[in-house]
Amino acid sequence: MSGGLKVLALQKEDVTKMLAAGTHLGAGNCNFQMLSYVFKKRNDVSIIDVKKTWEKLLLAARVIASIENPSDVCVISSRNYGQRAVLKFALHTGATAIAGRFTPGTFTNQIQAAFKEPRLLVVTDPSADHQAIMESSYVNIPVIAFCNTDSPTKYVDIAIPCNIKSIHSVGLMWWLLAREVRRMRGDTPRTLEWDVMPDLYFFREETKEEEETPEVPDVQPTQETYNAAPAADAFAVAAGEVAAEPNTMIAPASTFPPKEEWATTTEATTGGAGDWGAENTAEWGADTTVSWE
Repeated sequence: MSGGLKVLALQKEDVTKMLAAGTHLGAGNCNFQMLSYVFKKRNDVSIIDVKKTWEKLLLAARVIASIENPSDVCVISSRNYGQRAVLKFALHTGATAIAGRFTPGTFTNQIQAAFKEPRLLVVTDPSADHQAIMESSYVNIPVIAFCNTDSPTKYVDIAIPCNIKSIHSVGLMWWLLAREVRRMRGDTPRTLEWDVMPDLYFFREETKEEEETPEVPDVQPTQETYNAAPAADAFAVAAGEVAAEPNTMIAPASTFPPKEEWATTTEATTGGAGDWGAENTAEWGADTTVSWE
């Protein structure tokens, strides 16, 4: 789609990036619909024609740039290799990104909260994103897909031949597509180099950094350390109540009333006769009846 224009021609720097990332290395098997993009086979590897890859990339960029509202373009990647690239593409072009698992019914079920009605769909892998491509065929959404030589092209309108099994190849193709879209929209002039590096589109594994723990010096306590008095409390020092002697463990005050002596209680009830062994002069057989008359 360059039309013979020198401005849209494939540059040497872009070819170097594509060869370094392995974009031209296809799979061993080749689909009959992708056979026209294969230059030749070597050692059970299909060599993709880089010039045709660039032409289809320009065609996809023209289609994306023709959408009035950038958020109507939905970019999808369920594979880990393309999730970072999809998010960066959406950031730089204003598209809507779906990174990770595609919820079935996103394009067809109007009840769910994740329902979307995009005008254009761009996928990373037709095999992994087959659910999104299938639903787009139900609602007549055109599909642009990065396809390898063995990728299915059913319901795909624009297939961009490239190596989608390489981390660097997937990231570079999304970077080139984002750059061309911005250039066709006029956001980035062609005379200047885009300040965004392709490395930002590459997948990176999440590695947990080792936490640096400070080394504790191995110091043996001396004999004076064991026999030293406990340090004074900072709050007591501020209040001027530093004790002369070291603090010891003291039992807390009881909340129950004080206990009375048993002997004292006995004397109060018996009228002072606290001796149980004292003789009682009263006779046991005396008449103790009281006359009520």
